Amino acid sequence: MNKLSVVLATRNEEANIKRCLESVKDIADEIIVVDEYSTDRTRKIAEELGAKVFKEPHHEIFHITKEKALEKATGDWILQLDADEVITPELAGEIRSVINNQKLEIPPDKMRLFARHQELVEKRDGAIGKKAGGDVAGYFIPRRNIFLGKPLIHAGVYPDGVIRLVKNGKASFPQKSVHEQIEIDGEVSWLSRDLLHYDSPTLAKYLMRLNRYTDLHAGELKKKKVPKNIFFFVHYLLFKPLYTFLNLYIRHLGFLDGARGFLWSFFSASHFPVSYFKYLTGRD
Repeated sequence: MNKLSVVLATRNEEANIKRCLESVKDIADEIIVVDEYSTDRTRKIAEELGAKVFKEPHHEIFHITKEKALEKATGDWILQLDADEVITPELAGEIRSVINNQKLEIPPDKMRLFARHQELVEKRDGAIGKKAGGDVAGYFIPRRNIFLGKPLIHAGVYPDGVIRLVKNGKASFPQKSVHEQIEIDGEVSWLSRDLLHYDSPTLAKYLMRLNRYTDLHAGELKKKKVPKNIFFFVHYLLFKPLYTFLNLYIRHLGFLDGARGFLWSFFSASHFPVSYFKYLTGRD
């Protein structure tokens, strides 16, 4: 039986950490938490649930801390999670199967959806892993986002695939951007069961995340020296947000999720003008 390490990077996650760690207790051979000096009970809760806890200074690029968590894992495979994510029993069984070389059958219609999503991710981030012909070293897991208390099904959100299960020694974070994709030295495949993501249980929590991500995006605009002129002003304040809203709310059927679909589409679109305004005013 191959061993599984579950690793997390955390900072003030006392509201989420117990739910996350309890969801993996039956499949984890070790749990590692690298914590950025939380001021709440995050470390204490993790230790009570049997995790090995390490302290780490806070980094604006959180993937620096995630990389340190990966490096501390001793298992054959690593399940890298965020504290607001939960492994369902069905997903847990699938993970245990694939790390012990049991073949996974995914329905063709679901596989087409996953392949399309991966194509879009690679168009944005570049090629992920090595093409077919080698060993699978990483798995995308489809993620069901819980937005304002309920799963968000439309608005381009699902399957929101994230690479979470990786072979030890075959994965690393570039540590250059908050949105970067983990790098995989090998082939990449998919699991079929959903990972639950409780990232925005309240509107206030979502707006806090929006503020943090737009700060980081403004910093990226500064590094790229994006022009500060009328053309880019109109692009970021009108065309880009309008396209994003219509794409999510109309094309990807966000209206079928009611008010939550509208809010998701609206705030996703507002990311661009907010980031550009922060860049214009020198905030990064």
